[in-house]
Amino acid sequence: MTHGNYEPVEILLVEDNPHDAEITLRALKRANFANHVQWLKDGEEALEFLFSEGPFEDQPTPRPRVMLLDIKMPKVDGIEVLKRIKADSRTHSIPVVMLTSSKEESDLVRSYDLGVNSYLVKPVDFQRFSEEVTRVGYYWVAMNQMPGG
Repeated sequence: MTHGNYEPVEILLVEDNPHDAEITLRALKRANFANHVQWLKDGEEALEFLFSEGPFEDQPTPRPRVMLLDIKMPKVDGIEVLKRIKADSRTHSIPVVMLTSSKEESDLVRSYDLGVNSYLVKPVDFQRFSEEVTRVGYYWVAMNQMPGG
């Protein structure tokens, strides 16, 4: 992963499962939303990226149009990432979509309590998963209006 050449990030994908990440990236590419996607593999890396820390300290603080966030991840889970970004004035307005395999009611309730914008359970079927990712990308990147342009 290169950190040296900074490009604006429209979609931040935080997903530890390489298979799910590949499906998501492929769906976004097919829908022409893959130009400015950053894939991070765990919550710790996501927090470093969002707050320009660690390997990302030399880059401007990113303002993604949407963050696709998995819950079950190593190091720092998605619930903790959500909690940290919604509590910080620099990142609290970033729309967050939980894109997870967790159907646990407690994860759903906790996510909304912490300010998630949407909660989607990953379908097992590749075609449905791909279609859902395309719809999410279209809505948050092409349709949704964000403050500041």
